[in-house]
Amino acid sequence: MGSNMAENHPIAFRFALQAKEKNGATLIHVDPRFTRTSALADLYAPVRAGSDIAFLGGIIRYILEGDHYFKEYVLNYSNAATILEEGYQDTEDLDGLFSGFVSSEKAYDGTTWQYRGMDVPAAFSEHFTHHGDSGLSPDEQNVRAKEIQHRPPTTDPTLQDPRCVFQVLKRHYARYTPEEVERVSGCPRETFLAVCEALVRNSGRERTTAWCYAVGWTHHTTGVQMIRAAAIVQTLLGNIGRPGGGILALRGHASIQGSTDIPTLYNLLPGYLTQPSAQKRHATLAEYLAAETAPTGWWHNYPKYVVSLLRAWYGDAAAETNDWRYDWLPKIVGDHSQLPMTLAMQDGSIKGLLLMGQNPAVGGHNTPVVRKGLANLEWLVVREVFESESASFWYRSPEVERGELRTRDIGTEIFLLPAALPGEKEGTFTNTHRLIQWHDQVVDPPGDCRSETWFFYHLGKRLKALYEDSTDPRDAALRHLTWDYPTKGQREEPDVETILREINGYTWPGRHQIADFKDLKDDGSTAAGCWIYTGVFPEDGHNTTRDRVADGPEGPGSHLGWAFAWPSNRRLMYNRASADPAGKPWSERKRYLWWDARAARWVGKDNPDFPADRPPDFEPDWTRAPLTGMDAHDGRSPFMMAGDGKAWLFAPSGLKDGPLPTHYEPKESPVRNPLYGQQDNPAIKTWDRPDNPYHAIGDPAYPYVITTYRLTEHHAGGIPTRFVPTTAELQPEGFLELSPELGAQLGITTGDPVVVSTARGSIESKALVTDRMQPLQVAGHTVHQVGMPWHFGWQGYATGDVANTLTSIVGDPNSSIHEGKAFTCNVRKGRLDQAPAQS
Repeated sequence: MGSNMAENHPIAFRFALQAKEKNGATLIHVDPRFTRTSALADLYAPVRAGSDIAFLGGIIRYILEGDHYFKEYVLNYSNAATILEEGYQDTEDLDGLFSGFVSSEKAYDGTTWQYRGMDVPAAFSEHFTHHGDSGLSPDEQNVRAKEIQHRPPTTDPTLQDPRCVFQVLKRHYARYTPEEVERVSGCPRETFLAVCEALVRNSGRERTTAWCYAVGWTHHTTGVQMIRAAAIVQTLLGNIGRPGGGILALRGHASIQGSTDIPTLYNLLPGYLTQPSAQKRHATLAEYLAAETAPTGWWHNYPKYVVSLLRAWYGDAAAETNDWRYDWLPKIVGDHSQLPMTLAMQDGSIKGLLLMGQNPAVGGHNTPVVRKGLANLEWLVVREVFESESASFWYRSPEVERGELRTRDIGTEIFLLPAALPGEKEGTFTNTHRLIQWHDQVVDPPGDCRSETWFFYHLGKRLKALYEDSTDPRDAALRHLTWDYPTKGQREEPDVETILREINGYTWPGRHQIADFKDLKDDGSTAAGCWIYTGVFPEDGHNTTRDRVADGPEGPGSHLGWAFAWPSNRRLMYNRASADPAGKPWSERKRYLWWDARAARWVGKDNPDFPADRPPDFEPDWTRAPLTGMDAHDGRSPFMMAGDGKAWLFAPSGLKDGPLPTHYEPKESPVRNPLYGQQDNPAIKTWDRPDNPYHAIGDPAYPYVITTYRLTEHHAGGIPTRFVPTTAELQPEGFLELSPELGAQLGITTGDPVVVSTARGSIESKALVTDRMQPLQVAGHTVHQVGMPWHFGWQGYATGDVANTLTSIVGDPNSSIHEGKAFTCNVRKGRLDQAPAQS
């Protein structure tokens, strides 16, 4: 669900098919389109694009109402029994809103979402969901956050208290009946129930189920909550931290997992550390660490990772007396993601842009605004293997062809720099299962083509030389940045393994490699570029990403000798949950880790994702409070990154749009929300302006739901594949998929030219009338869905109009990710330069 695994992740899907063919595994596919994944699945469930939480909420209700949850797992390993604050009000009370909503700011104050008498920080960067109107001073919030150091959360092991998470969960999802799921999503009731029954049948002590998602979930204004809903399902069924279970974010394209680990995200530092913000209490290192260091759980070690990072970046210039040069880190002032960046370019706030492996003139959203923004820059650097649309917009874009932009008026100075292909450089890829694998260079890149490491290394050298004699304090960070990587060959290519050694971490100043992140310190004696990668280069001469020792046919199947999985080469995160509360395997057939009383440690097929010598019956000694870090977790707390060590069925902190996933309609929808008075995500990020208009609910001018997607034969913005004759021949042009019913209604047959329109713009394509798209009955209406691949542009051999001309700039409040998977449009037969036929 949320992915088309067969087409977009075919290598990974090979293993799913092996499980089906060799072990009788059941494959289920839930998707708006019948795809190649659907064709190979045992069960296909159609849904309306954007209705995923209604479908998942129905599964949660089915599990709870039918008493199908894994009781021993849920009671011990989740926060089901935890009692919430008295002031909490649910969407059932407020018609689609949770308590704490500040309507004037479209934001929540999550004070009432907390556990009774205490605040528990989330396991990621947005630790708390407090707002300025919470009524609590920072000191009061701090006291509540530290309460968990003095006692465990208040619980009701009987799960009967009306304010315990379990009962709140039941009440929240009570309305998500099979009938309502059908009314909201369009999935037939019988098909939905078949999915529920299959999940329950394949979960419990003896069996586990895995969920695989990709951008089919993330590209929504409720994308984060869709993933949360799946996490609730998996927790209730006992499918987290156990072999064959989990929620797999399908990665692999251009090392997307690695790019978030290191990262390229504006709001994070490497290893999922929080980027300092001018909008938080981050003025000094002491304030930053006080705000971001969790009192309990593994994140209590946060200062070690921050100081080690600063030591790696600034070397001897970082010292305890100058706060390890924390003041040199830039502080963000809001949302710096691509969506507002697009508008900032258009408005002239951004002067220059550096594009690497990205083609926003095709892959951005509301691309007419993107391209006009590019035309408003002073300079643009594009590193690509071919000339992309982002590099050629100034003379070939639709805006130039229509006369909206004139080449002679565009002042942007554009630098097109040739880049190397993957086989022309060495480095690593980090994939779905956090596995970091080395790839060698096969051939030298031709001509002036260079790798990313070459570009940034030599750019850094030139910038450092340029500011070498500067006395301006703002240049100090650049002048003192450690940049002592050796080069090799005539091209002076930086040695990538030396960079990986620094990412791994070493002692300072001796530079002896560190084998595990548990050895990192906050006293400046260690340096590490990304703490979760510590262990990837544990000793001189041993780059573990090169390791290629696979387990044999007899197992154990965790393949610990093949490359390196962060953290600490753990192949299954939260693997304490693979054993029961007493430390025994839930199932002998699926035994993974277990407590060896004689050895007084956990043993098995993996590296424990918790203290290896902690017995399963360990209880914190609260007489020694305040307790810190892992000392506050008992032996039945697998989820060590959370403050309470439990899986969160209810999220008291960390999310900006509610503690429980709730069905909201996409920003553009053909129907009113059938479940609540609240139409769309109340905390949704919108940019209401003339060049980014939105459609009204059920706008008759845009009656159809449209979803965009990828093809096996093309990659992202299309540049690596549209210029290649083989892949261009396989998928030579863009198209619009529509159902036979809609085709008959509009007089369209396969091959006909069609115009697809939104308030942002119109494009032309060719019709593909197919049963892969089918009309659905939603809230008493027939809803037609259409679909388009978004890879195409005007460059290369395989061309087509840019599908993202149609999309709007709108974002998930947690991630600022767009909603390209569900919006509304119109379709007509004809050419773009022809007037619509009169009805």
